[in-house]
Amino acid sequence: MSTDVEATSHDGSTLVFLKLGGSLITDKTRPETARADVLRRLAHEIHAAMDAAPDLSLVLGHGSGSFGHVAARRYGTRNSVRDEVGWLGFAEVADAAARLNRLVVERFLQANLPVWSVQPSAGAWCDDGQIVAWPTHVLSMALERGLIPLVYGDTVLDKIRGGTIASTEEVFAWLVPRLRPERIVLAGTVDGVFSSDPILDANARQWAEINPASLPRLRTHLGGSHGVDVTGGMLSKVEEMCHLVSDHPGLEVRLVSGLRPGAVRAALLAEEGSGGTLIRS
Repeated sequence: MSTDVEATSHDGSTLVFLKLGGSLITDKTRPETARADVLRRLAHEIHAAMDAAPDLSLVLGHGSGSFGHVAARRYGTRNSVRDEVGWLGFAEVADAAARLNRLVVERFLQANLPVWSVQPSAGAWCDDGQIVAWPTHVLSMALERGLIPLVYGDTVLDKIRGGTIASTEEVFAWLVPRLRPERIVLAGTVDGVFSSDPILDANARQWAEINPASLPRLRTHLGGSHGVDVTGGMLSKVEEMCHLVSDHPGLEVRLVSGLRPGAVRAALLAEEGSGGTLIRS
């Protein structure tokens, strides 16, 4: 297996990874229901950010929300794929994720954003749930040409499990040392990381900043997602991002609510008062 890191030059541009959470762009309590109005507004915010910063380059990602996660839970695709029924489910999950991906592409093209979908399952593979190979030079070439690559959580063949699901955060983790972004923005429905679920607890306290050393203390507070999510909730996202900033000094991650108008634009531009929660080493 090859895990070589491909050095990438961005010709002076500022590269940012932006993930649009499945809970943000879909109604996770209703099967295969996209939030078209939210997608439309986010596309315009992204366009505005790129107009304000001509040197800004983006890699976009999105979760599967009420599309892929529902089928994935029904078939247990994340854990393993072993039999004929499981492989049918594996294909159904991939199809559902791709359907949402096409909706996202459509909305962003309507906003005159040159978004170009890159399907992880076409080239990536895993070993016991971990991505161990994915040639990413195509994404580098796309960035050099002014395109906005769009990746997403997808089914992936796995040496041990047969098949599994690679979440968008795991795809980003594979891409970070190869494309070397300056920051990552994770846009969900909650405005950062809180001491408890702010939807259920009015006294929940927001953490303005987190570093890897504070992670053990936070584990007791962070739980899962609302709706159906087979790739982990807030805890897994924060753990993954803490590992990334530890391994890549200088990288910053900001978690914001994409439901707060202007939040995504501000986070992309690293404006003062962007809000949410900042994760850095």
